[in-house]
Amino acid sequence: MRFSISTKSLKQFAGVAAALLILPVAVSCAGDPAEDTAVVDPIEMPEGDAATDTAATGETIVDVAAANGSFETLVAAVQAAGLEETLRSEGPYTLFAPTDEAFAALPEGTIEKLLLPENQEVLTQILSYHVIQGAVPSSDIESGAVSTVEGADLNIAADADGVMVNDTATVIEPDVIADNGVIHVIDTVLLPPDLDLASL
Repeated sequence: MRFSISTKSLKQFAGVAAALLILPVAVSCAGDPAEDTAVVDPIEMPEGDAATDTAATGETIVDVAAANGSFETLVAAVQAAGLEETLRSEGPYTLFAPTDEAFAALPEGTIEKLLLPENQEVLTQILSYHVIQGAVPSSDIESGAVSTVEGADLNIAADADGVMVNDTATVIEPDVIADNGVIHVIDTVLLPPDLDLASL
């Protein structure tokens, strides 16, 4: 038995097949512009102060101490000793910074004498004894002797309870960060071992 297909049917079949072949291509091409023109939300960049929250503050150890409000005597002493330029330099330095209350605890009249021009050398010696080279955060402080800019060593005792210096000064606020170093606030003025305040 033979099956016969009319020429008209063949033409209709060919037309349907061609349409089916063209359809996926048309769909694909129709989808491409949508991908190319998809709307992407712009990335918002922080403006003003928010953009510099994690950047350098531009403040040196002197700037940070002056802005704090608890170191008026220390800042005045640094200026009187001629050390302001040094503590504004690149450093870095670590400063054990006595508070105003710490200076006030010195024998009566000591601060006034130290600020006199004739005692600038002694004042410089005392302040330099509070400074060590390099920025040392509290996480890196270890017990032992540490050389100061003045030349004599500080005796550091560090444990889970905190940090003490020379068995007399307690670090009451660590890690006050400046661009050129770090400040550790202490509650007692440190005196070099060979210094006699009574001689002022």
